[in-house]
Amino acid sequence: MFGVGTKGKVLFKQQWQGSLSEYVTVVAWSPDGLLAASSAAGEVVLWQDGNLVSLLPAGLVSIDCLAFSFDGKFLAAGGQDGKVRVWSMTSPLLRGMRGGFPDLIATLDNAPSWVDKLAWSTICNHLAFSLGRYLQIWDADSQNVITTLPFANSSVLDLAWRPNGESIAISGNGGVKVWSTKDWDDDPYLIDMPSASIVTAWSGDSKYIASGNLDNTIAVLEYGSPHPWVMRGFPGKISNLTWSQRGSSNAPLLAASSIEGIAVWKKEADDKDGWNANVLTLHDSKIQALEFHPHSLLLASAADDGWLGLWTKAKQVGQILEGASGGFSCVAWSQDGKQLAAGGQEGELIIWSESKRGKGFG
Repeated sequence: MFGVGTKGKVLFKQQWQGSLSEYVTVVAWSPDGLLAASSAAGEVVLWQDGNLVSLLPAGLVSIDCLAFSFDGKFLAAGGQDGKVRVWSMTSPLLRGMRGGFPDLIATLDNAPSWVDKLAWSTICNHLAFSLGRYLQIWDADSQNVITTLPFANSSVLDLAWRPNGESIAISGNGGVKVWSTKDWDDDPYLIDMPSASIVTAWSGDSKYIASGNLDNTIAVLEYGSPHPWVMRGFPGKISNLTWSQRGSSNAPLLAASSIEGIAVWKKEADDKDGWNANVLTLHDSKIQALEFHPHSLLLASAADDGWLGLWTKAKQVGQILEGASGGFSCVAWSQDGKQLAAGGQEGELIIWSESKRGKGFG
């Protein structure tokens, strides 16, 4: 199924649909156009060119985080059993799924801690994952632990590598701590918050870091500056943050969701004028995922209401996609921006591809 926008232009059309046995927790694309998905039943599957291959069967506890390394050589998954599983993706599988299968090269057992956050470095095969009040960083090439960082104030609530690879940010109670990758023994840089930072994101140019907070605010810091801008007035806690790869001449755009609402923030030319928001209205229930297209200002929002909205230039609805009757749970753009994948709360796995008639969507 796919919807048509207000001007009748189809931006994306459905390419494939399948299903997992439970709520789809994560969808993630490799640089090579391979899609991985995980479920609350513990499944991990791979999709390429219409073929679905199982790496982990249903029956285990939920897999809550899933990511490919920056070069596509590794896939990592973490979940409620405390295990981080890492597969090597360098088999012939990437050449058509006929002659090979990913090798499970490591199972890091951290029970009883749940592993609900993980992310790969943007410049090397270092994997960061949460372990309660700690963050561990593991080198997939040498298969050794590099360091274990103490957040101390609370459990790790989110983590984000800086795109230039120079640091990693960890969110939790009291704000965000940023460690330099050049010297793990250095004290972290602290971005103080009066409440907990529950989601954090760097801009693609590594210049800005945003934090969505439990007190219904967003803080945006030009990294290295002493004082962040603080955005208020949200109806609830901030559940998603995403930066555009391009924006105005001053800064990329920042989109945030809170309950069913979306605000897109644009930085004014003069720093003292701060950031101004444009509010987007479509959904009537909680937004589960929000992600900018990697090469344009097209914004995707997926919600409990079963609608996946595509916002042209992050301003107006260009198309509404459907197919998850019980609501959407997650969304991801392929790295070339030509495909969009989403997971549903009843196990739906759907892939759309760019329509040639819909080019020029912002």
